[in-house]
Amino acid sequence: LTAVLEGEDGETYGVQWTLFRSALRPEGDVQVWMGHAGVTTPDEHFTGERLARGGIGQAGVTAQPFAAWIDDWSMQSRADEGDLLDALQLRASLDQAAYTLDLNANGPLVFHGDDGFSIKSNSGQASYYYSQPFYEVKGLLRLPKGDVTVKGQGWLDREWSSQPLDADQFGWDWFSLSFDSGDKLMGFVLRGASDYTSATWIAADGTATALPDGAFSAQPLMRQRIAGRDLPTKWQLRLPDHGVDVTIDALNPNAWMTTSVPYWEGSITITGSHSGVGYLEMTGYDDK
Repeated sequence: LTAVLEGEDGETYGVQWTLFRSALRPEGDVQVWMGHAGVTTPDEHFTGERLARGGIGQAGVTAQPFAAWIDDWSMQSRADEGDLLDALQLRASLDQAAYTLDLNANGPLVFHGDDGFSIKSNSGQASYYYSQPFYEVKGLLRLPKGDVTVKGQGWLDREWSSQPLDADQFGWDWFSLSFDSGDKLMGFVLRGASDYTSATWIAADGTATALPDGAFSAQPLMRQRIAGRDLPTKWQLRLPDHGVDVTIDALNPNAWMTTSVPYWEGSITITGSHSGVGYLEMTGYDDK
């Protein structure tokens, strides 16, 4: 889950909460869990990581009532009936930051690709993938400078697969965009010998249109040296089918996740044919 938030102090903030589960064999409860959390401000980026193994209650997910947790980090439903993802409470504590956020959905779940079956390569690698991109968020950030009351927009992704990426793929650039018009766009580029792209146009009423490989393009405009890597922090994104030609800029170029598997993830601003805010995740950029 990612969120772009405005503080009562007038600043813009980004928040990330992610829970990974990996099964070590097809049967039984032999699993490893990894949690990542981040808080991005215009000047600082705070990162946290938690690790756990399955079967001992340290991390897990329950469907009824819905809850996902690792140690004291949690994503828990506040709804008693209906779609239990419609109302969530989110908590995480890092070394120098923490947050408690309430999220309320004002739109439907969105299923990417073919009713949730999302192709990732020309060879047929795929995942199941859906989003809840319509959260209104409010809550509290605890930062070194003090507590800040915040409100804004949140976006949840749920994705699972039994397949790795294709052999020639080495990373991805993933974008979630929330336009001021109420429309939204999810798009990604899987980088490899030949790039593979996919996108979903999400109208303000929640109607989703899946776009095939090649319909969406993402062109780096500027790179910056971050954590020993040349990372693109300014992009031009195009989706001609829906008149999208925008430039995105990182709120804080130094939103580097110093986790056991390092990557970049942070909030972005959108200008051009559409305006708004969103989130960007970039993986597979080696240090040089």
